[in-house]
Amino acid sequence: MTNFRESFAVFILLLISAGGMVNAQQPTDLPHPTETLIVLGSPVPVPLAESPSSVLVLPLRENALMLSTPLDPLRNDASIFLEQRGSGGAQSDLTLRGGSFEQTLVLLNGFRINDSQTSHHNLDLPVPIEAMDSIQVLHGTGSTLHGADALSGAVDFITAAPHANMLQLNSGVGSFGSSEQSVLADLSRRRWSSRLTGSHNLSTGFTTDRDYRNETASNEDWLSSRLGLTDLLFAASDRSFGADQFYGDYPSWERTKGWFAGVRQELGSHLQAAVAYRRHTDEYVLVRDDPAIYENNHIDGSWQGSLRSVFPLQGSSVLLMGAEADGDSIDSNNLGQHARNRAAGYIDMDLNPAKSRWGLSAGVREEGFSGGLQTAFAPHLAGRYRIAKTVKLRASGGYGFRLPTYTDLYYSDPTTIGNPNLKPESAWSGDGGMDWNVSPRLAVSVTGFYSRQHDAIDYVRATASDPWQAVNLSGLHFSGVESSLTWIPVKSQTIRVAWTSLYGAQSALHGLQSEYVFNYPVENAHLEWISTLRHGFVLRNALQIAQRYQQTAYPVWDMTLTHQSALGKWGELRPYLRAANLSNTGYQEIQGVAMPGRSFTGGVSIRWGE
Repeated sequence: MTNFRESFAVFILLLISAGGMVNAQQPTDLPHPTETLIVLGSPVPVPLAESPSSVLVLPLRENALMLSTPLDPLRNDASIFLEQRGSGGAQSDLTLRGGSFEQTLVLLNGFRINDSQTSHHNLDLPVPIEAMDSIQVLHGTGSTLHGADALSGAVDFITAAPHANMLQLNSGVGSFGSSEQSVLADLSRRRWSSRLTGSHNLSTGFTTDRDYRNETASNEDWLSSRLGLTDLLFAASDRSFGADQFYGDYPSWERTKGWFAGVRQELGSHLQAAVAYRRHTDEYVLVRDDPAIYENNHIDGSWQGSLRSVFPLQGSSVLLMGAEADGDSIDSNNLGQHARNRAAGYIDMDLNPAKSRWGLSAGVREEGFSGGLQTAFAPHLAGRYRIAKTVKLRASGGYGFRLPTYTDLYYSDPTTIGNPNLKPESAWSGDGGMDWNVSPRLAVSVTGFYSRQHDAIDYVRATASDPWQAVNLSGLHFSGVESSLTWIPVKSQTIRVAWTSLYGAQSALHGLQSEYVFNYPVENAHLEWISTLRHGFVLRNALQIAQRYQQTAYPVWDMTLTHQSALGKWGELRPYLRAANLSNTGYQEIQGVAMPGRSFTGGVSIRWGE
């Protein structure tokens, strides 16, 4: 580690020196971009059409009433498989391109949300859906720019500064004793804006011990000054839920709470600094009616800081240099007390010659870990070539890595045993594909991908009566094809179809049973049809058909109807009706955990504003 620390210190000095003195500048108005820009897999935001990587953008702002949680639109990406343990966002895992739920990095405005205790909490998002603007999904490794955990990809939940003053109240009720309320207040000025949001939803449960209650709140402020743009975010969440069968044949109960604070500061036009802290607690009761039998209490905290400097080159080309440091700790009655730190330096060059058909992005990252663990070297290369105005070819490849969570290392209960000797897992992956904008109303995308993993972490057992044991697997690899089509036959109709076919190396288990790695769907398809009807009605139909490994395919059909009408000069009224699992399919996304049947939720949204 000595050589790494010396090299890292030199890198920091070079970065700060290269950034130069921060020149004071006139404050500018807050930015309100009208073009879709990609922030994942690229050193600087670039237009979606110019990205050399496979990236999907899922808008949230205009579709918020059609969605019960910010996770719902992720089903539009057939390469993503959500492993939910119930409705309402009580607890969910996310897998991408066949990787385990621990191998996808979850971000909030570029800040890491991945939980060091267990990746089951990675989607404990502290920000309500009303505060979010969009979701960006990077397919394939992203460790060079985004660090550990991005083996299979990265998902970034993004907010945006409001551009008008507004107050919005939502309220609804539904099946299984469900109720939901939220509030959003936006204030916008030339050089300062603020957004305050809060949400609450609960259900008595579709069956015994499957109730839930979720509360989230956030405040974000944006300020433009002579120094540059300042972004301040504070958010908190509180989730409790009946966990029957979640981790074994027990009527369990769980409650998670957390808060997040982050600040991002521009230092002139070429330098940016960011720092954040996240605290998360987890209370788990094995038998809900008798906590004395077995109970776990975990408290983990994590901090992160980064410094990025961008140097413009000829044309639209840029050179990015960055340095990051982060750490996490845990205090647990089951896992013990532990702490670890990481530090990294990276550099990336993005070549985009003026009036050229091609672009190339190449970067490397060196990351070191405390506690005697080895360093990780993560290169990445991506390129694009436009063979015609409407056709873009792209290819990318790189290296991703992940440290075991504290649960992987130290957990122990009657059904699950950790392994303190686990090695970090890593993967080499690559993909190539084509984006074809046939016309303004028709777009097609096709991508082939391959990933070979080393020391993949999973829980295995020989028989159903044995406890799950954390191990490193060798010889694990995935390959597949993902495709999507967007068609606008007429102005009032939008049809989106996505399909991913995936194959994994089952021989890596050597006859053992897997708890997580082989939960992926071998076939996953999603169809979305949004129709704007007369008199302000909007109808959305969504159908997912998934076939998991060695299991029967099943369909899940959701439908939403909304209506917009004027409410005087300054407001509008929007009633909504959401129908989930209209097909009333009996299915499981986590083995042994039943999902709810057909349900309905109806409510109204009232908005006042400019």
